[in-house]
Amino acid sequence: MESLSTVLMAVGLSADAFAVAMSSGLLIKHIKINKALKIALFFGGFQSLMPLLGWMAGLTFREILSSFDHWIAFGLLGIIGGKMIYESLTSDDDERRFNPLDTYTLTVLAIATSLDALAAGLGLAVIKTSIVLAVTTIGAITFSLCFFGVFIGHRFGNLFSKKIEIIGGSILIFIGSKILFEHLTI
Repeated sequence: MESLSTVLMAVGLSADAFAVAMSSGLLIKHIKINKALKIALFFGGFQSLMPLLGWMAGLTFREILSSFDHWIAFGLLGIIGGKMIYESLTSDDDERRFNPLDTYTLTVLAIATSLDALAAGLGLAVIKTSIVLAVTTIGAITFSLCFFGVFIGHRFGNLFSKKIEIIGGSILIFIGSKILFEHLTI
């Protein structure tokens, strides 16, 4: 696989993580570089890890995984998005319970948005591309986009004031629905 194709694949795979990073940035009151780094490291790390795992699994599990990976992503993103919306409607403005910096939450979000990267790794095994180049490129691009996505989300979050969690939750549900729809209509 040539370098340009690898970059384009990385940008495509990072789109969902970028959108989630932006919605996370919407929720962070006092933004600091270390907060954006944490989010970017989780998403970039999982986007690097998943294609590597997919590549190692090779074609053996491709059929099994591709038959339900979209349901897993839909379920995880739907649950987290629903939780965000529920908490925005039931908690005080000062008492936000959904924390996009929580390690457990970040792990679930990173897994949910990187399942396509796992499937892409299976494909990389078929075309015999350099897995080191692919994994490095995917991770670096996802990290960069998510890092800046947190700041973009934070910057425009003030425009929406009290309804940020509803918007962020809706974005997550939309992304999960989009993943499900794309896989069911292929």
